Amino acid sequence: MGLSKKEEFSVKQNKIADIAKALGHPARIAILEFLAKSDSCMCGSIVDELPLSQSTVSQHLRELKNAGLIKGEIDGAKVCYCINDKAFEEARGLLAIFLNKKSCC
Repeated sequence: MGLSKKEEFSVKQNKIADIAKALGHPARIAILEFLAKSDSCMCGSIVDELPLSQSTVSQHLRELKNAGLIKGEIDGAKVCYCINDKAFEEARGLLAIFLNKKSCC
């Protein structure tokens, strides 16, 4: 059986693609901006910040969590989310290297 399409590319290329996919929706950017402004994990107020339903916000949170950009911890019946600082810095570095590979103009 042949390799899957993702296996044909480097780990670094796949990681950059996963980050780009996670950043590929304005709602996810809004969530990251909201969480970045907060000094603590947020439990329920994320939905209040966006013009989206709870289920849609949950889908976006899942994408961000799958990419490793945010962490989610269970607190009773709620899940509290915050920026995953280590993964966020790694993403910043990978994207900076990728975007600086070609000299402009």
